[in-house]
Amino acid sequence: MKILIDIGHPAHIHLFRPFAIELQKKGYTILFTYREKEFERNLLESYGFNSICIGKHYKSTINKVFGLLKFNYHLLKVAKDFKPDIFLSHGSMYAAQTSYILRKPHISLEDTGNMEQICFYRPFTKTILSPDVLNTDLGLKQISYRSFHELAYLSPKYFTPNRGVLERLQIREGEKYAFIRFVSWKATHDKKHIGLSDTQKEEIVEFLSSEMRVFISSEDKLPDSLQKYSIRIEPQNIHHVLAYSEIVISEGATMASEAGVLGVPSLYVNSQSRCYNEEQEKYSTVFNFRNGLGVLNKIEEIISNSKYQENAKKGSQKLLNDKIDLTALLSWFIENYPNSPKVLRENPNYQDKFKN
Repeated sequence: MKILIDIGHPAHIHLFRPFAIELQKKGYTILFTYREKEFERNLLESYGFNSICIGKHYKSTINKVFGLLKFNYHLLKVAKDFKPDIFLSHGSMYAAQTSYILRKPHISLEDTGNMEQICFYRPFTKTILSPDVLNTDLGLKQISYRSFHELAYLSPKYFTPNRGVLERLQIREGEKYAFIRFVSWKATHDKKHIGLSDTQKEEIVEFLSSEMRVFISSEDKLPDSLQKYSIRIEPQNIHHVLAYSEIVISEGATMASEAGVLGVPSLYVNSQSRCYNEEQEKYSTVFNFRNGLGVLNKIEEIISNSKYQENAKKGSQKLLNDKIDLTALLSWFIENYPNSPKVLRENPNYQDKFKN
């Protein structure tokens, strides 16, 4: 069987990596397609996946409309040559629409509920797999599972933190550091939303740098005053850095959730809520803020009380115990398609077979 996986964000590469490795071992042929946005090419090459770039990511609304036609055209050319049996993606309108043209099934994973994106792929998709905490009704095509995307690649079964990576950042044994993630606010789902103000960013970095080392990952260029904190690490090693952090502050939902899954107390600062981050607050791993108000106070509270780190470790283990192995579920789902959707709809508890 041939599977085409279309990537819209670097995090999607992590999401599908264990799945792709598992099925390749079983003789399946996997091809990744992507738009060049940040470091997709570097990630895919570092994991040794076969991949094809179908163009550069567009930022403006006008160019995104043009990109819809351009990317569909290029993806269609690639797919006609590759001849996939199934298309797979995290809500890719390009994969969904191309699959429809070629009369092949498209399976989408969805955990954000952004209807401005969903409306472009749902009509062309056979099945939408989503976490049960997603409070968006996506209709008859939706099948819910008891897990998070981040568990698909960061559970102990698929990821082991490597402290050796920290040597590349000259972090000494026992040295504490904070990790901060800023987003660009240029994605379609980020329009009209806010996170930290420039002043709040400066204040947070000033405070944290007086207590420990600080590393910043940013989609946009940092101001001169913060340039010295910019992290320089290979993208495939970023989760090792997250795992040993004392605290993580992120305007991006995925990285906040990743830190929480790894047992690191994390603050998600964004006016746009995310169901999985809200769920993780119940496990004392992620703390959610709709703007920057109160963030600095919470940071001070966390780093002054070691119980936050202890609770986050315990919470991440409980989360793992409560959820299923999403990678195992997805592998079974694709291998047994088209019968698998019927099995899960008739017996939702069938997914208990894939407990961590």
